[in-house]
Amino acid sequence: MKEREEKSIIKERFHYSTDQVIEKPFNWQQMWRLFSYMKPYSKNLLPLAVITVLLATAVRLIAPIIIGVYTLDHAIGNKDMNLLMILVGVIGGLYTLSYVANIFRIRWMNMLGQNIIFDLRKHLFTHVQSLSHRFFDQRSAGSILVRIMNDINSLQELFTNGVINLLMDFLLLIGIIVILFTLSPELTIAIMIILPIMFFISTNLRKKIRRSWQMVRLKQSKLNSHLNESIQGIRVTQAFTQEKENIEFFDGVNTENYDSWRDATRKNAMFRPIVEMTNAVGSAILIWYGATLIANGSITIGVFVSFAFYLGMFWEPISRLGQVYNQLLMGMASSERIFEFLDEKPIVSETEDAIHLDEMKGHIEFKDVEFSYDETRTALNKISLTINAGQTVALVGHTGSGKTTIANLISRFYDATNGEVKIDGNPIKDLAISSLRSQISVVLQDTFIFSGTIMENIRFGSPDASDEEVIRAAKAVGAHEFISRLSNGYETEVEERGNVLSVGERQLLSFARALLADPKILILDEATASIDTETEVKIQRALKELLKGRTAIMIAHRLSTIREADKIIVLDHGNIMEEGSHHQLMDQKGIYYELVKAQYRMLDVG
Repeated sequence: MKEREEKSIIKERFHYSTDQVIEKPFNWQQMWRLFSYMKPYSKNLLPLAVITVLLATAVRLIAPIIIGVYTLDHAIGNKDMNLLMILVGVIGGLYTLSYVANIFRIRWMNMLGQNIIFDLRKHLFTHVQSLSHRFFDQRSAGSILVRIMNDINSLQELFTNGVINLLMDFLLLIGIIVILFTLSPELTIAIMIILPIMFFISTNLRKKIRRSWQMVRLKQSKLNSHLNESIQGIRVTQAFTQEKENIEFFDGVNTENYDSWRDATRKNAMFRPIVEMTNAVGSAILIWYGATLIANGSITIGVFVSFAFYLGMFWEPISRLGQVYNQLLMGMASSERIFEFLDEKPIVSETEDAIHLDEMKGHIEFKDVEFSYDETRTALNKISLTINAGQTVALVGHTGSGKTTIANLISRFYDATNGEVKIDGNPIKDLAISSLRSQISVVLQDTFIFSGTIMENIRFGSPDASDEEVIRAAKAVGAHEFISRLSNGYETEVEERGNVLSVGERQLLSFARALLADPKILILDEATASIDTETEVKIQRALKELLKGRTAIMIAHRLSTIREADKIIVLDHGNIMEEGSHHQLMDQKGIYYELVKAQYRMLDVG
């Protein structure tokens, strides 16, 4: 009881909620969409695999007749040893052909399945790369990772075995039924009488199986999402000594994932025993009624033996078809989640006749621009501003005043709700996104460093830059000195997020990366907030030279870094309150004047 109460408290603390499974009928249209990824291989691997399936199926259908009717009734019954030897050779040849065909079927289907998984994962990843920032605002990195990795991996068995087995078993089943009715219609009808019962039971079971696999996917997504957050936030967890609570919460999520898998596999395992029980009843009917037909001369011993062979084969494809159907259920549960992402459209998109700016000048204009992230709270309220080409403009104001939002609209990470943003006189929505962003560099306070070398990280925004150009950019921002002290200099490997580097060193690398890209517009979003005073002096000296001929937007809380800006814009709750140079605003003794005074008082207290 106490343990339940503790888990309840933990769930409440972490805003824990149970995922819901949506009831939907089996969507064949969606499955056909999934199978469309086989189309590129419809002229090579797929036909080859189908040919091997036809060969193996033909052998399996022919062999029992040869063994039962021809060998027993004709060769052995008539004591024809020559015919017997010929039939033995034919049977051996047929099984050899089937063996070789199956080897190639498995090889080609594995190749086909791996190629499809590769294409699907590449398509999904490429599509996710094109989605707007709002998509990532609404989803955790863990949930996105699950779609690209786990959900696509779950389709592997379907494409490597399931699809081709479906064809093989369907052909085998139809062939067996036709042959059984040809051999003895009355015996076939007697055995088939149990099929409706099996169909009724399995139909009810399939719905439960499908819901179970949906729940598995949901729980896996939740588990991965929590793992990602736990790893990313491990420092915060340890700093607040929340390891115990985090472990207990993980235990709850992990237990639910385990329970969902156990429930799905338990229901999945129930299908085969149903088939085996039906097989046992069918065999009993065959022995009892078949013996009666032999006694009255309706069928021969050879036909009875062939019938026994076919009956044994008959339940095999039914059992496998049940497994394939389960794979289809798993595939549908995963494909629903994959296509949910693939059906997402970028909120920020470009027109077919988008303008490509080969040489951007950097003139920026906002005209009555409104913007809201969630359609409830306004981030910008009909602001109008002009930033001339080559001008350095600073945006200041309290947190949530709209500074970063202006930067996001210039880079077109979001589109204005109302009003218009223009670059060089062109509405930003008419510009090709690639040509726009290729001429804008953004330096954030929280610098992201990729796994790789220092050289590769600086070169990230300009892949064709030479080593000399990389070093020149590093020297310009004062990064060369600390890079030279590293064990392997510019070839030093840094791990994800650059944790081996200090915050200031990571920030200097981001400056070098942005400046190497030679942008026409440079956005510095709190870029000097994590840099010590000595490093800041070096950067300010470098920026005076490097910003010549570029439009620069500087967002800063540390007002000492923007004194030299051509224009300072003061924002408050999405409104422009003041605008002018440092000296002009100080003379006005308004909001900016009070902000500067407040910072100086804080420094004096410090």
